[in-house]
Amino acid sequence: MSLFGSANFGLPRLKPLPSKRSHVVSVLDIGSTKVVCMIGRLTPRAESQILPGRTHSIEVIGIGHQKSRGVKNGVIADLDAVESVVRLAVDAAERMAGLTIDSLIVNVSAGRLQSDVYTATIDLGGQEVEANDLKKVLAAAGHQSLRTDRAILHSLPTGFSLDGERGIRDPLAMFGDVLGVDMHVLTAERPALKNLELCVNRAHLSVEGMVATPYASGLAALVDDEVELGCAAIDMGGGTTTISVFAEGKLVHADAVGLGGHHVTTDLARGLSTRIEDAERLKVVHGSALPNSADERGIISVPPIGEDDRDQPTHVPRALVSRIVRARIEETLELIRDRIQRSGFSPIVGKRIVLTGGASQLTGLPEAARRILARNVRIGRPLGVSGLPAAAKGPAFSTAVGLMIYPQVADLETHAAGSGMFSTLGGNSRFARMGQWLKESF
Repeated sequence: MSLFGSANFGLPRLKPLPSKRSHVVSVLDIGSTKVVCMIGRLTPRAESQILPGRTHSIEVIGIGHQKSRGVKNGVIADLDAVESVVRLAVDAAERMAGLTIDSLIVNVSAGRLQSDVYTATIDLGGQEVEANDLKKVLAAAGHQSLRTDRAILHSLPTGFSLDGERGIRDPLAMFGDVLGVDMHVLTAERPALKNLELCVNRAHLSVEGMVATPYASGLAALVDDEVELGCAAIDMGGGTTTISVFAEGKLVHADAVGLGGHHVTTDLARGLSTRIEDAERLKVVHGSALPNSADERGIISVPPIGEDDRDQPTHVPRALVSRIVRARIEETLELIRDRIQRSGFSPIVGKRIVLTGGASQLTGLPEAARRILARNVRIGRPLGVSGLPAAAKGPAFSTAVGLMIYPQVADLETHAAGSGMFSTLGGNSRFARMGQWLKESF
């Protein structure tokens, strides 16, 4: 289904996962640093204490990743370059899995992601809440959020209210006069999504669903207690840093900042007058987000930019490298701190922050983040997936793994088109059954 094909310009929506048999899911993480294609087998699993929210176990059967080209700060800058990298990554994953794929779940970092909460109420007249009332109030909230210039990526009911009493998870069969819902709607600009879809289509593949990068990386890196109590996941990529806030098991806020690890590299390349790839190596080997007394004494050699063999490397104190790195990292972290503050979700985040994404592996970053964000910080690696090669177990692969997890939570969403209901109570709850009934009846 094309982005502009349906009546309400709907995005491609995922079909529910089969609950009885295993299912192959393929995903594509298009980033500024790398493009990752993963193919996984999702098998229904029994309820378990470990990651209780997951209905399926995930085994990665194919993975391909390529150095990204044509993507700048999460935005597609060169269609041809992105298309060829996508083809290579998908081809490698297909060869490893021994099967061909035709559609993918793709991540979205571009398009100026925007989170809004819409509230709607309907009159019950003292009657009990029926499935139809829920449908009405969700549709009312959904219609407020429809805009021609932006497309809805995710819309999640974050809580219901009855006669002004908030925080009700499942109002079905309760009595009251006024039923209300708070709906978290995450939107992106249409042209950015259209270009993303175009890239995938040009590689002769179709887009099965689109997922905001912050949502995906949060799904992969956070544990259930964090998702329940309130926590922010900060995904530091090459070109963008995204923020997602979860509470009571759901995504309640998301944001993106156009700064990432690649900006640190270009600062080094400019400041030390060296090539980008040499600057990247210096950052990884010598860069640190923390001041260190040993840095003052250390001297490192910086390869020259020119191709001339007579050009000698320059020698600079290691402290200079760290100073350049630190300036950019602190700027990024301060920006994130201000965004969390401005969002109004600071109290919900509380003291819990999880850093993930490739740029989170910089030496000293957790300590710097603790100081600037004034919260507990841990590095989050993708959880609950088997079959990942050692190279793909780090925080750099959180988004790709999160895209794999996403089909299990896709039915938490409601869309103004009327599909999908949400259930925080597991697959066989009354709420989930009602969602199923709504899907079948309308």
